[in-house]
Amino acid sequence: MYFAGVVPYIFLLLLVGCSARPLYPLPGRRNDRNKQPLQTFRAYNIAHRGSNGEIPEETAAAYMRAIEEGTDFIETDILASKDGALICFHDVILDDMTDIANHKEFADRKRTYDVQGVNTTGYFLVDFTLEELKLLRVKQRYPFRDQQYNGEFSIITFEEFISIALDAHRVVGIYPEIKNPVLINQHVKWPGGKKFEDKFVETLKKYGYNGSYMSKQWLKQPAFIQSFAPTSLIYISNQTDLPKIFLIDDTNTPTQDTNQSYWEITSDGYLDYIKEYVVGIGPWKDTIVPCSSNYMQTPSDLVARAHARNLQVHPYTFRNENQFVHFNFSEDPYNEFDYWINKMGVDGLFTDFTGSLHHYQEWTNPFASGEKEATRLLNKIELMLSKFKYT
Repeated sequence: MYFAGVVPYIFLLLLVGCSARPLYPLPGRRNDRNKQPLQTFRAYNIAHRGSNGEIPEETAAAYMRAIEEGTDFIETDILASKDGALICFHDVILDDMTDIANHKEFADRKRTYDVQGVNTTGYFLVDFTLEELKLLRVKQRYPFRDQQYNGEFSIITFEEFISIALDAHRVVGIYPEIKNPVLINQHVKWPGGKKFEDKFVETLKKYGYNGSYMSKQWLKQPAFIQSFAPTSLIYISNQTDLPKIFLIDDTNTPTQDTNQSYWEITSDGYLDYIKEYVVGIGPWKDTIVPCSSNYMQTPSDLVARAHARNLQVHPYTFRNENQFVHFNFSEDPYNEFDYWINKMGVDGLFTDFTGSLHHYQEWTNPFASGEKEATRLLNKIELMLSKFKYT
């Protein structure tokens, strides 16, 4: 009878409603308890300076696009203005990434400072107040990327960046970097003798960011703190238990604060030391797997040695353009994602194209282990129900 034929379908709908993975995205609001939680069953999708493959980096629009595209974390570089405001910007000078050259009122601000042992000349961010920085407009870093948004967006503050994550319709983590702390502490002074690192942690605490990795509080408002400066990470370890990531530069670039070589900071002895303060490392991917003539060579054992110490590995930076994708991958970013996630076994990826990584992961690994079993059961039920004929 008709009623008898409908019952199995009603059962199926109920089962799907209880067991299936919610479709992305779910509606939500800031502080909504029903926000879709952060996924933790696959490698993290880290939006490197936002979705900056499409929109100029470190802008509100780039971060909102990354959230729309499915990123797990939005990543930013934190510097400080002359008057001590923490802002989101990568370069210590404004010359390449803003329209500073069009502002004749700032023509006399060009300076030469020592930046990690190199005399650098330009319009240094630390010589401008927040009010002045807000007059500037950001542009795309690479000329081969979309230029239509040049001049559209302003520099944002750390607090504005945090608000973007907290206002998202689902739980979105933040991944701020303590950027160039040696330079910032030399040129920017705060009342009471506070340091750049102090103000950085104060801001996170102000907005409720605390808790060790995978704790209940951390899962509510996830955050990783990153830096190339080990002394900064060690210094803040007494101020916050938020998980920290030690960034590792190219093989010929020493640490900016301790002048240690790449080989020293990736040695077994140093990994044993730094693991007391951090939960992971963030190396440039071409130091994990060296390259020659755009072909990848034999991988190093850095990932294995880090994992042996329970350290996560979040390499940077994954970019879709042909000049960034090695020949081994037939210039296909999906092949590159597959290699790093499934063969190298990394725990997160910094990418300029969050949408591409999200689509790849949804295609290849959309479910946690329990959800996989539920999906198999649903497929079997669907197959059985397809044999029913209405009479």
